Amino acid sequence: MAPPAGAGRVDGASADDSTGCASRMAAVTAPARATRWSFLGRVPYAPTAELQRRVRDALAAGEGPERLLLLEHGHVYTLGRNATEGDVRLSPTELAARGIEVAVTDRGGQVTYHGPGQLVGYPILDLSPDRRDIRRYVRDLQEVLVRTLADFRVAGEGGEGERIGVWTGGRKIASIGVHLSRWRTTHGFALNVGTDLGLFGGIVACGLPDVDMTSIGRESGRTPELREVAARVVVHFAAVFGRDLAEDAGFAAAAAGELVAAGAAG
Repeated sequence: MAPPAGAGRVDGASADDSTGCASRMAAVTAPARATRWSFLGRVPYAPTAELQRRVRDALAAGEGPERLLLLEHGHVYTLGRNATEGDVRLSPTELAARGIEVAVTDRGGQVTYHGPGQLVGYPILDLSPDRRDIRRYVRDLQEVLVRTLADFRVAGEGGEGERIGVWTGGRKIASIGVHLSRWRTTHGFALNVGTDLGLFGGIVACGLPDVDMTSIGRESGRTPELREVAARVVVHFAAVFGRDLAEDAGFAAAAAGELVAAGAAG
């Protein structure tokens, strides 16, 4: 489905309404919003997708704040709205043998891999009234990651079109796939920190058959802890998005427990 009117199509993004006016609202300057961030640790994919929807719905109803969820998933291939059947190269038997799940999502983009050693970020934001521009939103996510990489001595740059994400030396180090509903965001980014890059070989990653995936560990020679990387993401996210970020450890503890239990039950 097309992005909201006025925004144009952006690979890696999807939207399910047509509330536009991006250019008219761009000049509005808003004060920094109070946004909560939480590091959830390793949590299963499907329950986390549902959590995002609940947080987004609470935000829309005025019953909850914007949130930035930072976390790690178990082994899973996720299929965006532009994915095709051939994007997963492994058979169901091979997937089961390797312990890799497959999940269909409502984000933009094709197929990607999430797993241990990868920092995943899900911003649930309201882009109204001053940031109603999908292209800008994706560029800003890329800028957060480029600044974060610089803290770990990795030079990154954002991509355009089918190369949406963050790249270093021609290698892809971070993927971006988002969804917008009435300018409220879900899904987000995945930054390879100490990821097993071989698992990208089971898919046509991001629709690019010959893409060379990389990680902070591979590029810098040091693999930092995910919490260390998350702390830098928080700093740069606040600066780029003009948000006043405060940690919500209570939400993290409750949500992580709920998600792990849901994953075990499912």
